[in-house]
Amino acid sequence: MDRIASTFARAHAENRAVFVAYLCAGDPDFDTSLAACRTLLQNGVDVLELGVPFSDPLADGPTNQLAAQRALASGMTSERVFGLVKRVRTEFPAVPIVFYTYYNLVFSNGSDAYLKAAHEAGVDGMLTLDLPPEEAAELSGLARKHEIRTVFIVAPTTPAARLPTIARAATGFIYYVSREGVTGVQDSVADNVATAVAQIKANTSLPVVVGFGISKREHVATIAKYADGVVVGSVLVNCIRENLGQADAIVSRLRIVAADLAAGLPRS
Repeated sequence: MDRIASTFARAHAENRAVFVAYLCAGDPDFDTSLAACRTLLQNGVDVLELGVPFSDPLADGPTNQLAAQRALASGMTSERVFGLVKRVRTEFPAVPIVFYTYYNLVFSNGSDAYLKAAHEAGVDGMLTLDLPPEEAAELSGLARKHEIRTVFIVAPTTPAARLPTIARAATGFIYYVSREGVTGVQDSVADNVATAVAQIKANTSLPVVVGFGISKREHVATIAKYADGVVVGSVLVNCIRENLGQADAIVSRLRIVAADLAAGLPRS
């Protein structure tokens, strides 16, 4: 079953964008992270994007770097990340789960073994941030073997001539990074999103999602006019950071923020 395709098809039929939410797996600890994932999926989130904690998260801003640091300090390992996925999958059998990760974590564990374990845990897709599609043939082949969809990034600086290459490599969706630089909360949506999404869509039939800097319902509503999905991360991770040591407060704040963001998904 292709949970990713089914989720985007359902949202399209409902005339709304898909809500993709990012959390770092194990932030600030296993049990609180599970409760946080559960809360998001009960309050409007369609796709769970789980960051696999890594010691050198080069695409992440301070908010997500600190989240990874907290997760690692709490004892998260690849095995425990898979354990978290299994727990989420048991409770939410139809929700797509996508890994946001780095190639070293895949390669160092043995790519074939890692993707096999990811599939068995219930992972649907994988975004390997530092692996360009031109160098991803081996990983893409293993992803097909283990029925995991691949996700690749397009940036504002990506030349138009490179879009077909990225589109051919992706099998899940295309992730448009709306701003140069790293992840983090922003006050406004980039001006060129509509044009960029249209250019990407001219090269693929896959869904296109937009992320980086989206933190308000108004941002979500703006992106939802043009894109198939909206990715929100740092503002959700901040709900954890601002309430460390208070699991109930983390859950309560995530519930409020997620529901408010989800209100921006329907297209008028």
